[in-house]
Amino acid sequence: MLTHLVHGLWIVNVRWKGLTPDQRHGYVGWWSAKMLRALGVRLESVGPAPDTARLITANHVSWLDIAAMHAVMPEARFVSKSDIQHWPLVGGLATAVGTLYIERASKRDALRVVHQTAEALQRGEVVAVFPEGTTGPGYPLLPLHANLLQAAISVGAPLQPVVLRWHQPGQPYSEDARFIGQMTLMESLWRILTARDLSIRIERLPLIETHGMERRALAEILSQRLSAALPPP
Repeated sequence: MLTHLVHGLWIVNVRWKGLTPDQRHGYVGWWSAKMLRALGVRLESVGPAPDTARLITANHVSWLDIAAMHAVMPEARFVSKSDIQHWPLVGGLATAVGTLYIERASKRDALRVVHQTAEALQRGEVVAVFPEGTTGPGYPLLPLHANLLQAAISVGAPLQPVVLRWHQPGQPYSEDARFIGQMTLMESLWRILTARDLSIRIERLPLIETHGMERRALAEILSQRLSAALPPP
């Protein structure tokens, strides 16, 4: 795993500037899938993969959610909490792939990120957000924050709900994958490394059009779609 992290840093520091966007996406998908394999995580992916600008909106369970989604949607730029850019090794990789950082406690910073996200969508890019605003247990879905959804409404870009479900034999929602409470990154990493037959299922749901929508109403529709796709434990 450490060797793969260092290899990723070498790629972004030495080769990145000379690569086309498609080549970068290829590396992101390959690197993310290999990282999951190195950690012993099995990946399942189902659902439509439209080739259009969209705001991907997913539930959030683990710090590994981004790698799992990048393995199947390498074109996505993520909106993540600003702390990540200071994480050892991982921060440099996140910055290189175009992560948009947000100070979640600052309303002014949230507005800045909404504008940046809208501009990226207007350019035809794909942006991914976790509207719960924090990691949760996997089930039930936490209340959604509607602020970042305004970016899609502003430019008429669709939402694509994505459901993440970490699971193990006998556990429809894995406890080992959770990154919640006062758990440290190293504690979470150890639980993942020692987990038995850990898998993540990524389900891409049909697009939700945003034309003429109000963000709170859109958040309610999104919450219903995501919750309906999470089977009761």
